Amino acid sequence: MINFGGLPEHPQFAQSRFVVLSVPFDGTASYVSGTRRGPRAIIEASTHMELWDEELNREPQESGIHTLRPLAKLPSDPEAMTERVFQAARPIVKAGKIPVTLGGEHTVSLGSIRACCERYPDLWVLQFDAHGDLRADFEDSAYSHACVMRRVHDLGIPFAQVGIRSICQEEAQFIRASLPEPFWMHALPEPRELARHLAVRMRGPLYITFDVDALDPGIMPATGTPEPGGLSYRGALEILKEVCGRFPVVGFDMVELSPIPGLVAPDFLAARLTYKMMAYSTATEKF
Repeated sequence: MINFGGLPEHPQFAQSRFVVLSVPFDGTASYVSGTRRGPRAIIEASTHMELWDEELNREPQESGIHTLRPLAKLPSDPEAMTERVFQAARPIVKAGKIPVTLGGEHTVSLGSIRACCERYPDLWVLQFDAHGDLRADFEDSAYSHACVMRRVHDLGIPFAQVGIRSICQEEAQFIRASLPEPFWMHALPEPRELARHLAVRMRGPLYITFDVDALDPGIMPATGTPEPGGLSYRGALEILKEVCGRFPVVGFDMVELSPIPGLVAPDFLAARLTYKMMAYSTATEKF
């Protein structure tokens, strides 16, 4: 088994701040499938990263990164799959670790979010995404990747959305009736202002769900539902750094990478972004 970061010495669970949970599932893919290969591609790409962070002047892996074996024999039913992820993430969160869930389609996030909410009842979620993912159901499934944030809402967990630039009429009406306005991509505040807005809206520990299609397809073509006009890598980092500086991060995920054979740059980007999220979330611990 390959460890995240290619670490030759596998840190023990007890000594690790981060626990990587791979969920190779794409049962509700609606355009281009392949996200089941995303977790392995991220971990393989991570073995080629330099582990020194020149921005923070340290190696984030020193906090300890424990890589679990990928979840195997996942049920084809997406609701049952989220329950399986919940049960896998639960002991990670109970132990006070930060679960790092690698998808797979966006539906996998729901299990990890539930596990974090069980330990942290005042949890809130920050969603980076091109899409609202707020449909009541899609293609006869209430647990489609297009419905994940609607299910988070059903659980009573507050959330904020960043980078949204593609929604349907149903979602627009739901936002008007039930949610704060997203931080639309076309009107995105600069990172420090965005973090201030979030601090006014939200309190408590934070879970970050990062759908790679939040990024511009010019740098992230390897996703099943690309949308033009997305975030740059540097822009995403600036937001993450500001947000992680204000809120305690208790879990996060990287989802919707659909690897393209022979094109490894998107895989490496997702791996590097995952590692930077580890770095920022432990730069100033707030527990």
